[in-house]
Amino acid sequence: MSLPADVAAIQPADAPTARDTILTGDRPTGALHLGHYAGSLRTRVALQGRCPQTLLIADLQALTDASSRASQVAAHVEEVALDYLAAGIDPALTTIAVQSRLPALSELTVLYLNLVTVARLERNPTVKAEIELRGFARDIPAGFLCYPVSQAADISGFRATLVPVGDDQVPMIEQTNEIVRRVNRLAGTPVLPECRALLSSTPRLPGVDGRKASKSLGNAIPLGATPDDIRRLVQAMYTDSGHIRAADPGVVEGNVVFAYLDAFDPDAEAVAELKAGYRRGGMGDVVLKRRLVDVLEHLLAPLRARRAELAGDRAHVREVLREGSMRAIEVTRTVLRDVREVFGLEPH
Repeated sequence: MSLPADVAAIQPADAPTARDTILTGDRPTGALHLGHYAGSLRTRVALQGRCPQTLLIADLQALTDASSRASQVAAHVEEVALDYLAAGIDPALTTIAVQSRLPALSELTVLYLNLVTVARLERNPTVKAEIELRGFARDIPAGFLCYPVSQAADISGFRATLVPVGDDQVPMIEQTNEIVRRVNRLAGTPVLPECRALLSSTPRLPGVDGRKASKSLGNAIPLGATPDDIRRLVQAMYTDSGHIRAADPGVVEGNVVFAYLDAFDPDAEAVAELKAGYRRGGMGDVVLKRRLVDVLEHLLAPLRARRAELAGDRAHVREVLREGSMRAIEVTRTVLRDVREVFGLEPH
């Protein structure tokens, strides 16, 4: 069986096998956007059926910097599930579970906290970047500082070996493996497997303003964007500040429109020609943006239609979450028992 087209560019060392177990997910802090889709969601869809896969809606982790908006986090759990289903996630092939419904993950987090220092958490590049983005300075919620440990509990709680992520999450994978190795050293035998990151061909998509695409910054294009939303957001995209007239040569590198065309335009040859013409001069930003609007509408229209249909049957979405969480409870409970034995907490 050949690799799906979307993951055909994965390096052989990272390619999934039938022996792999996949775990990934998202924090329900708002609607998913094209950054999520390009970073890992379309990879998750493409990998369905190749090996066991679980998508975890990480509502507990969302509370680490959104505790004042707890009701919104709870409401967004179903919205993220709708985005998954609309994007093509099949509950018959992929388990969709809710983090807060899996008590074993919380206990694993508490146990793992004994294996990690505050200094190590503060050195994590992803955590450092997120702290700066949110302006926490030294007023860091303890839960936020420790969320790499929670992610380690999530990944190891399913004995996952492969984690589709954006490249900004690679330090989290490294920290997870550090914790796994500590557990295995304590046990004197392999109890948990190490995991590896699975990066898509578009591991990081910028926001319309050139910064990291973020729900909190309002610079991302939601998967449920309407045609008007798409036009408005594409028109706001950063291109090249020096490209004042169409006749002027333009810069492709750092141009957000080209980043999105690279990620989503199926005609790579046409995009290459556009780049060459833009660099030569004689091509206006309007031409590029018009093409991108068409590309994104073609991509998002079927997702939008499926989402609207699914949203009309909320009972089905809740049942998908209930069934997925029940399956995940059994898996994570077994892993917790093994880790409790390592810490001498299981009765003999």
